Amino acid sequence: MECKVVRVSDVMRTSLHVVSGLASVQDAIAEMNRHNVSSLIIERRDSDDEFGVVTVHDIASKVVAVNRSTERTTVYEVMTKPALTLDSKMNVKYAIRLLSRFRLTRALVTHGAELLGIVTLRDMVLGYAGSEEAAWDKDK
Repeated sequence: MECKVVRVSDVMRTSLHVVSGLASVQDAIAEMNRHNVSSLIIERRDSDDEFGVVTVHDIASKVVAVNRSTERTTVYEVMTKPALTLDSKMNVKYAIRLLSRFRLTRALVTHGAELLGIVTLRDMVLGYAGSEEAAWDKDK
């Protein structure tokens, strides 16, 4: 049985929702609600900067749980930066291993310096499992 290699680019999402690090957490929550997403990408300030990510978990644990104001707290104060990035051509099996090792649920997808998308552990596991099922069906 030979499995087709699933690449990160095969399962990534290309619709990116970006916010400034100077935005308030309240603005970030509104943006998440507007797009029905649980994370936002923090734009780079210049070419020498790195991307960041803010998630619902970041907001829950670093703002809401400790009773900080969502209007007076900026995204910059609670985001994760630098965000973990995966090359678009990486085998999903290794990307899953990497995210699991660092206990992360998502990573940005790049090709060189270009941001292409975002991928979640869920997307990758389901995409990988789907490729194994296809290989099993082919062997029958």
